[in-house]
Amino acid sequence: MRSDPTADSEPTLIWLREEPSSRNPGHSREQIGAAAVELADEEGFESVSMRRVAERLGAGTMTLYHYVASKDELVTLMIDRVMSEIRIPDEQLPTGWRPATAAIARSSLEALRRHPWMLHRLGDGRPTPNGMRHFEQSLEAMNALSGLDRKQVFEAIVLVDEYVFGFAIREAQETVSRKRDWSLDVREFFRRELESGELPLLREFFGDDVDSATELVEEVFFEGGRFDRGLEQLLDGIEAAIAKR
Repeated sequence: MRSDPTADSEPTLIWLREEPSSRNPGHSREQIGAAAVELADEEGFESVSMRRVAERLGAGTMTLYHYVASKDELVTLMIDRVMSEIRIPDEQLPTGWRPATAAIARSSLEALRRHPWMLHRLGDGRPTPNGMRHFEQSLEAMNALSGLDRKQVFEAIVLVDEYVFGFAIREAQETVSRKRDWSLDVREFFRRELESGELPLLREFFGDDVDSATELVEEVFFEGGRFDRGLEQLLDGIEAAIAKR
């Protein structure tokens, strides 16, 4: 008779294990995730370690391992913590699929802005309860749309999430570039490339004034309403595609 190879092993996913319990538990997964997020926000993701999080909680490192088995699990708790910020309270979720979807998208962007390290860490985590609740709320928003099958609803939700994530990445990149104030070397490189004759469309588009071109780039990337305009265009596209079906 073959034995079950997983019978004596712990589940891989932290959520499939009960939290350590005692009469007076010292910590919880929520507290641990919150401490790790605070550390990443203050000092960068690279500063997050089991030792540093334990210090922040006033615990020993080995004590923390009683609750979290690995750095991967710690990242999972961090992502779950941030996902909890994205979910809009039920009483605040607008009615109608477009207002509700837009509100969720804005909430997601704000969370990514508060925790920019998340832009590089979403793929590190495993599924989380608050991630599932975020998807549940996205489904609730889309429920106002009729006549769509599961794949079409899923695709619409993913499109919006991808727009938010892509916008947040580009915004973070441009913010870094702006802080560097477009160095003289960068401007000289642009000028050289535009004058090479190999980029006629770019030359026609930007003209000969590199400083003016720089101002145009900054105006486009940092204009306050750009996210909302792009989101509305995306929702227009989803609505138009639905109307054709």
